[in-house]
Amino acid sequence: MGFRTGKQARDSKSEAINCEFPDSHRCHALLSWLHVVTQELFPKFQRSYFPDPRTYDFPEWALVGEYFYHASDVVAFGTPLTAETVTESYRKGIFPWYMRGVPLPWYCPERRAILDFNGLHIARSLEKIRRRESFKFTIDRDFGAVMRACAIAKRPDQGGTWITKEFIEVYSELHTLGMAHSVEAWDESGNLAGGLYGVDAGGVFCGESMFHKQPNASKLALLFLIDHLRSRGATWLDAQVMTPHMEALGAKEVYRGEFLDRLALTQSQSLTIF
Repeated sequence: MGFRTGKQARDSKSEAINCEFPDSHRCHALLSWLHVVTQELFPKFQRSYFPDPRTYDFPEWALVGEYFYHASDVVAFGTPLTAETVTESYRKGIFPWYMRGVPLPWYCPERRAILDFNGLHIARSLEKIRRRESFKFTIDRDFGAVMRACAIAKRPDQGGTWITKEFIEVYSELHTLGMAHSVEAWDESGNLAGGLYGVDAGGVFCGESMFHKQPNASKLALLFLIDHLRSRGATWLDAQVMTPHMEALGAKEVYRGEFLDRLALTQSQSLTIF
């Protein structure tokens, strides 16, 4: 099958639809009917903001405007941060990471940190603290407070935060839509002692950031989350980038292809994790 062009199209008028015959009402009705049929047979084109990381040819450098940027793990630069773009990105295994002075990069790293719940390792000292039950844990009780606390948390290995005002606004919208979630740890006085937030990428929790104001609050919040996810049928979570804390809990790095395979398989199970 092919498309007719030029003379072929003109010569085939009699074979197709001749709109020059006197009964213009019949012609209009026929065209209207064809429009309805094609709309039903062929789904509307859905705009895609990001390429498929499975087939994307990751360049080492990308020219954006007048500057070259290192792009070995990046699928796009400068795509606007909206609820729509973030939703699509996480479904494809991509996440945004703000860097000062760089058009917003959207990452799908070659090596991805994940935590298999079967490989979870809890140190004896942390398990003892856990049994004391010194914190009360909630889910989605104060998403905004958790994000803001993560944004100002001091991190020795980072000169600033990637959680900008724009990120807080967009992820708060995703929270309203039921896609972004938080876990809070409250002390005995009702103060927010720690927590974390992340995104549900279709049955896989993608961790974004953690904070603590009191020792071990964020670690215990993560363990609470893992228990919750297990109860909903989940078997792993996406930690995105390896950290000493996640490595101590048993997280490991997998290659991009394996991560995307696992993501797609889990998404096909249609888990409801929140």
